[in-house]
Amino acid sequence: MTPLSSGDPDSIGGYTLLRRLGAGGMGVVYLGVSASGRQVAVKLVHGPYAQEEEFRTRFRQEISAARRVSGAFTAPVVDADPDADRPWMATLYVPGLSLAEVVEKGGPLSRRELRALGLGLTEALRDIHRVGLVHRDLKPGNVLMTEDGPRVIDFGISRASDNQNLTATGRMIGTPPFMSPEQVASARDVTPASDVFSLGSLLVFAAVGTGPFDADSPYITGYQVVYGTPDLGGVPEALLDIVERCLDKDPAARPELTDIHRMLQALPESDATGSPETGQSTKPRRRPTSRKAATSSAGAATGTGSGKRRRARMLLTGLGAALAVTGLWIGMGVFVSAPDTTTTTASDATATARAASLPDGWRPWRTKLRYDVTGVPLDYGSPGCVAEGSDLFCGGTGFTAARIDAASGRTLWRTGTRPQGAQPIGVRDGLVYMYEEPDDETRRLVALDAGTGHRRWQRDINRAEKAVLYDGGLLTLSPDSSWFVAYGPSGKELWRAPSLDEYCTPTALGGVPYALCSEGTESGQAPVDLMRLGPGSLTESATLPKKAEALGAVGGRPLFLAPQTAKDVYEAGYERPYNALLRVAPETGQVRRIPLAHPLTGAATLADGVVYFVRSDGSVTAVSADSGRQLWQKVTDMESLSAPAVSATYKRVYFSNRFGRLLALDSRTGAEVWRTSALDDPGDKAQGYPPRVLLVRDAIVAMAGDTAFSRSPDGPA
Repeated sequence: MTPLSSGDPDSIGGYTLLRRLGAGGMGVVYLGVSASGRQVAVKLVHGPYAQEEEFRTRFRQEISAARRVSGAFTAPVVDADPDADRPWMATLYVPGLSLAEVVEKGGPLSRRELRALGLGLTEALRDIHRVGLVHRDLKPGNVLMTEDGPRVIDFGISRASDNQNLTATGRMIGTPPFMSPEQVASARDVTPASDVFSLGSLLVFAAVGTGPFDADSPYITGYQVVYGTPDLGGVPEALLDIVERCLDKDPAARPELTDIHRMLQALPESDATGSPETGQSTKPRRRPTSRKAATSSAGAATGTGSGKRRRARMLLTGLGAALAVTGLWIGMGVFVSAPDTTTTTASDATATARAASLPDGWRPWRTKLRYDVTGVPLDYGSPGCVAEGSDLFCGGTGFTAARIDAASGRTLWRTGTRPQGAQPIGVRDGLVYMYEEPDDETRRLVALDAGTGHRRWQRDINRAEKAVLYDGGLLTLSPDSSWFVAYGPSGKELWRAPSLDEYCTPTALGGVPYALCSEGTESGQAPVDLMRLGPGSLTESATLPKKAEALGAVGGRPLFLAPQTAKDVYEAGYERPYNALLRVAPETGQVRRIPLAHPLTGAATLADGVVYFVRSDGSVTAVSADSGRQLWQKVTDMESLSAPAVSATYKRVYFSNRFGRLLALDSRTGAEVWRTSALDDPGDKAQGYPPRVLLVRDAIVAMAGDTAFSRSPDGPA
């Protein structure tokens, strides 16, 4: 980012220009601000190109393409004028370095970062392809690395299936190291599979620091793309199969984006994998099979000061194509700050805590999730936090949602006032989902940008039933209870299925969308029908006993608790006893009953194949979800415990209580490992709000009332 020069305009299209963000062969990008104070990135075309009608047509296509794509990993257009004397376009400003800059400054990405990058890029390409576009220039400079994931930018050469082909004969458009073979050979004939090839090259660059076809000139690089063997040495072993399949010369042999996404999800999230010393692939980096390339490579093995490897390529001639370098387009976003009420514990983390996987810069902290507002509140009375990366998204007193830095407890933004005391629905794809009730008749599902807190979209939903995330979208019930409606991350309706003329509620078990339906006007009045949901269909999977409780799924099979008695008891402190687990085979509807050794009471939570029963008196019982066998039982003297948070790394189960006490039990035996004292003055909400605990990596985050705090997994110092 540089200051404006004397030749730069003061404003464009009503946006006051502040600084230069960058420049490319076709234009300059400025940081601008609207009259309301919203920052934008304004792309202004160079004067000579404005005189070319073909360029203006292409620029209109770029604007149209960008407006059609709406997703969590792209940057939307907010304003444009392709017919101005010098055409311009304004996009949301996304603060962050490009992938090229990140690798240049910090070197190749870690395994965890590669997994997150790959997942974000496949979802961005999915959104692009869904509207009939092919990006055609997926390269490190067109990927912005933001706090909430990568953003794909610059649709300047994207190709829509229904648009005029403006690629002149003999003219190559794209960036050779990241182009596909078919794009080099004939830019007119690219399909979505071309972007998959580019994705493979991009992942190699992110993993190694250089592309798989890098050479000293675009012509040699283009030849390598079409005929050469990709250089994959140094790529992490777990990523090799994905990359190799993406880089297949045959477009038809490349995997679909859904398959790539599934393979990336299967990769370990931790960086503690791979070969013992480097975690990199033990395969040598493959070279071109040409004899000349093999003999020249030895002289080019010297590294540069930056640590990047220099690689020789064979000198080839005859690839007579000109390179058109596309212009720069940087998107925009706004950071919403808020008053910070954080107090950080003065003591440094212990040596053991530093060895744990904690958010960067983590120290113990405590912060109030409270913001004074006027008016009569709509309080759900159940605040809480959900985690994504190193950030928390929380509900509290006086606001609906806030983003909290999990390393320091600092409030980054907050929004909404009605309702308050509500845990966000969830966070996914760079979006935070929450509720909004502007009046007593309307309830909305609202999607916020996780990085900025800005509203991305909203939909009216049923006032009585919750919205739930499932693998592929977000499931809701329509305001009139007649339809189950699924939405994607862009807010687009993915599908709807009819509801029944009885009590039905949406749920997700093992990531699969279901409805739980029973005759009557409220739950618990009749046996429960488990209904599989899909586009236009509501299919009965199984019938479960009255007052059966859904726990989740094990191995893709929904799991329920069977009550010993279904009678209604209106007695303070009553806890319903359960005497069996019920496992449903979704393909057949068969329900397998797994008896418990004796009836158990308490709030039940399924985590890592274990069902934890937590009683109000502080006793905890662990039962195998597979066999129903009791694993252990622990009687503690800590009443009103939260639901558990389980650490596979530490083999511990963590709990908190209403007053901020933390308890750690050994997940294998139930033995107490450590506990903490109550918080000093947890606030006036401690008695009324349920306690909660969760993990951000290995850091423990808990809530007592409207106070959130974080402690080391190693317990009190």
